[in-house]
Amino acid sequence: MGQSIKVGDAPAITATVRKRATEDRISVLIPSYSQPNSIDDRTLHISSGQKIELTGQVMRIDDETVTVGGKDLGITVKTSTVRLVTSHVPSKRTCESAERRCPTSV
Repeated sequence: MGQSIKVGDAPAITATVRKRATEDRISVLIPSYSQPNSIDDRTLHISSGQKIELTGQVMRIDDETVTVGGKDLGITVKTSTVRLVTSHVPSKRTCESAERRCPTSV
């Protein structure tokens, strides 16, 4: 992994389709996640073994794991299994608002 991942980033995880569970859900295998996971997917043509990308938002980072949350996600996987899609850039705050102004430095 070339770039460091931080909280708020949007990573992608490549998962493998196991089978269709219901009309609107499929079961997928996620690398370094020890259990199958069911996600919402209404795609008509999907087959077992097909690779799909799941995206979410980084909620927590530990030494070698990252927790990704979002629609159908709330999983902790090894950092090496995620790929950075969009890096989070915090908004620039301005001190000026309608009610108050920034203190001036002396």
